[in-house]
Amino acid sequence: MKHYAAHLYILDPIKREELHPQHLDHLNKFQELGKIFAKGPFADGSGGLVIYVADSLEEAQAIAEKDPYVAEKALRLELHEWLLK
Repeated sequence: MKHYAAHLYILDPIKREELHPQHLDHLNKFQELGKIFAKGPFADGSGGLVIYVADSLEEAQAIAEKDPYVAEKALRLELHEWLLK
């Protein structure tokens, strides 16, 4: 298993607020499945970070794109493999 960092940057603050409950449901579901290593907002309020656990970049991308924030374009996604040291 590898780790993938999903950097999420706010594009639409109003839509973000509306989708917050669905976003939390998404994160909780995948955390229960063991697919999330860590998660949380940036201290400056610009977005947040989710560290996914997946077999491939494609798997992590598919999970991240199911997040309502990303699917509804409330936040912009950048995804990178993260090397846990």
